[in-house]
Amino acid sequence: MRAIPRLPDGRLVLVKQHRGGWVLPGGLIDTNEKVQTALVREVLEECGLRVRGFGRLTGVYSDPKRDPRFHSLCIVMEVFVEGEMRPRDVMEIERAAAFALEALPEGLTGDCREQIEHYLAGAVVVD
Repeated sequence: MRAIPRLPDGRLVLVKQHRGGWVLPGGLIDTNEKVQTALVREVLEECGLRVRGFGRLTGVYSDPKRDPRFHSLCIVMEVFVEGEMRPRDVMEIERAAAFALEALPEGLTGDCREQIEHYLAGAVVVD
């Protein structure tokens, strides 16, 4: 699952992985964990930000080729965040940063660029 975190000023928060490029924050849902609980946890771990509200579900991505490690289902949801960007998962995340929607960084990895494009187009994708 991945979050599309939006700050009060409208900027989008992305995280830079130590081994890879910029991605939307997210990860695996723990056993007995709800999607919204996992989103809150992952955004806090990877960005250091608090989720203050949930927006729209933007996509469900299930292509078996989307993750080379295993077949994973990815749920993508908009969240509204606040606080100071300070990643807690420093073993995985190098840094978090906010970007204007028209100035997203180069080097978005995996299918994050596609997920963000769908979000910006207002689409709800089930793939």
